[in-house]
Parts: sequence; structure tokens; C-alpha cells
Amino acid sequence: MRSALFLAAALCMGLTVPAIFAHDMHIAAATPAPSVSTKLQATRTALRDLWHGHVVAVRKVVVAGIAKNKAAKAKAEAEVVDNAHAIAGAIEPYYGAPARDQLFTLLAGHYGAVKAYFEASLAKDAKKESEATDQITTNAEAIAKFLSGANPNLPEATLLELLQVHGSHHISQIQQLIAKDHAGEAATWKEMTDHMNVIADALADGIAKQFPAKF
Repeated sequence: MRSALFLAAALCMGLTVPAIFAHDMHIAAATPAPSVSTKLQATRTALRDLWHGHVVAVRKVVVAGIAKNKAAKAKAEAEVVDNAHAIAGAIEPYYGAPARDQLFTLLAGHYGAVKAYFEASLAKDAKKESEATDQITTNAEAIAKFLSGANPNLPEATLLELLQVHGSHHISQIQQLIAKDHAGEAATWKEMTDHMNVIADALADGIAKQFPAKF
């Protein structure tokens, strides 16, 4: 749990450790393989779109929540749920419906923890912020364990680091949006969206390696 707390604190204080890590991982993941099949490239693109959809929808929830726009917030939350179903559905052709359902539950837990952090931040409740940060970390551990258990080409430690950085981006963005730090949030948004490509490509490449006959 301490690592996620460190990442969250570093981002909120303007330090660059997570940004550097995300940037380095993005460069590594973005380096093209000697030969990439059309199916793999299409899978990367599809997963990138889905993971980008996740951060777009969550940001809408935060913006609507700050503005106290209940209708917009409800609509955005429905987008978050639909997106989580789509991300989970993307693994069904490879791992089956039970795995799809398990991943959806884990993604719902991720959003629930991020939402708890947002609500605690709005209320200026440091204790609940800390509890929500721990929930984000615990959920990241569960997702990493699940995905690595399904695919030996996805090391649990690597996935956990990727998911911890993702969680720290949510935390930093929430703090910046509440503080109306537009420049800071713009920088975080760039890091966050770049990082979605890292996660998406890692998942796509791991699946292709596990199921070469399908790629």
C-alpha cells in the first residue's frame, strides 16, 4: 500500500517520479515490434480506445460532481459502467464469460475506490482520502493478480506498477480539478492518456503472445 500512497503524494506535490515512470513505460510499450500483425495492431487500437474511454468518463464524473450537476454526473457514471463492461468484454474471446465477469467486478471496484477518493476530497476528509487510496491500491493488486494469473506473459509486478501509476493519475487529477489548477491538470491528462496506451498495449501484446494462432 505504501507504494501507491507514495505515488499519490508525489503527484499531488508536483514531483515527477510517476510521470517519469509512465513516460519510460510508454516509450518501451510504443516501440514497434519487428513484425506486428494486422490483428495485433487492431487489438492494440481497440484496447487503447476502451482504456481512453475509461479516463474520459471518470473525468466527466469529477467535473460534474464539482459543478454539482446531478444529471451530468449520473450520465457520466453510466458511461463509466458501460465502459467497464466493454473492457471486460474484450477479454471474453480469450478467457471466457466467467473471466469477463470477474474483470468487470474488479473494474467496478476500481471506480468505486476512485469515486470514494473524490468524495473524500470534496469533503476535505483526509482520513477518508487515505482509506480510499488504500482501496485503490488493494484493487490494483487484485487486478494485477487476476490478469497475471490468466496470462503468464503479464508479470504481476509489472501490471501492479502500471495500475499504481494509473491510480496516482486519478488522484492527482481530482486534486487539480478541485483546486482549479488547469495547467497542472492538463499536464496530468497528457500523462494519463499516454499511460492508457501503455496499459492497453501491454495487455494486447500479452494476449497475442499467449494465443499466437489467433494473431
